[in-house]
Amino acid sequence: MSKLRFKVVEEAFDRKAIPVEIPEERPEAYYAKYVFNRKKMFEYLPKDTYCALVDAIDNKRALPREVADSVADGMKRWAIDNGARHYTHWFHPLTDGTAEKHDAFVEHDGKGGMVETFSGKLLVQQEPDASSFPNGGIRNTFEARGYSAWDISSPAFILDKTLCIPTIFISYTGESLDYKTPLLRALNAVDNAATAVARYFDPEVRHVNSYLGWEQEYFLVDESLYSARPDLVLTGRTLMGHESAKNQQLEDHYFGAIPSRVEAFMLELELEAHKLGIPVKTRHNEVAPNQFELAPIFEEINLANDHNLLLMSLMGEVARRHNFRVLLHEKPFSGINGSGKHNNWSLGTDKGVLLFAPGKTPMQNLQFLTFIANVMAAVYNHNALLKASISSATNAHRLGANEAP
Repeated sequence: MSKLRFKVVEEAFDRKAIPVEIPEERPEAYYAKYVFNRKKMFEYLPKDTYCALVDAIDNKRALPREVADSVADGMKRWAIDNGARHYTHWFHPLTDGTAEKHDAFVEHDGKGGMVETFSGKLLVQQEPDASSFPNGGIRNTFEARGYSAWDISSPAFILDKTLCIPTIFISYTGESLDYKTPLLRALNAVDNAATAVARYFDPEVRHVNSYLGWEQEYFLVDESLYSARPDLVLTGRTLMGHESAKNQQLEDHYFGAIPSRVEAFMLELELEAHKLGIPVKTRHNEVAPNQFELAPIFEEINLANDHNLLLMSLMGEVARRHNFRVLLHEKPFSGINGSGKHNNWSLGTDKGVLLFAPGKTPMQNLQFLTFIANVMAAVYNHNALLKASISSATNAHRLGANEAP
């Protein structure tokens, strides 16, 4: 066994960095290549449809069905032009991941053949079988109806030749069966409350937007070493064995030079993320050995959340191409630093004023102090709700048991 173990270790350290094909263009040329953003909307949609859709997104208005039909046609043409063959309503069930059911763009043409089509009805709503998803006990298994509804505030994207349409997932009676619906409801409540306060300082404010800049920490483990540890394979963290001879005592790994194999992985991950419109910007070594971090530029919260879920899936795929396994467990290794997902939250008006930034005039500073005081009061008065919303066994294992007082 010892010879086999040393052979696995030797193979792990002998691996060379896998070359990454780097585009000749600069990032701005291929950024959001596979995202149906406003630039693509303007190109593929009629002018009236484009204006109606942008107005609905910016002002949170309902979208008429005839506009949805026009959007669906333009979205389908863009997707097919970029190689897509199927579409899916991409949602976030209560499983800590994402879900999708793929359908082809084909329908009978009435003449024994097929035609590629996509209607507003198919874009706006679907009815996947919800009986196998966690539901919090709000309905019986035989009442299997669950509905996905298009989230117009998060742009569609193409992943592996499939058009992915971000959606919410709700029951027949409107209860949320996902994580996105409560988030959108919370963002709407914050918008309404904060806008009412912001109008005391500027009556022309129409909306207050919530922004998020997240940081994703993770561990990379060579695939052969990972496969030799059944505890890692089955649970995502160590359950046996002893600590390594050198951990993070000297903290010399933090901000150190990035190993060539890891840098190759990071480069390909950034290229793939940029094509999907994920604004990844920062990368560095974290405190623990083989621990790293990436961070994007901040975005509107709903979009940032979608991007984080998409990126975690992307990380796993790219890691395998480089003979790595990525660990996203909060505390995969006993005795060393855990992986956090730090969230930097902010508010800003639709006129571009940051509400958590000290002002240059007494009135602007009063606005800053008002919002800071309101947030502190909200955290104090609703701390139990905040704790309930983030509580989980794995998070408690990292913070409550190991790292935080």
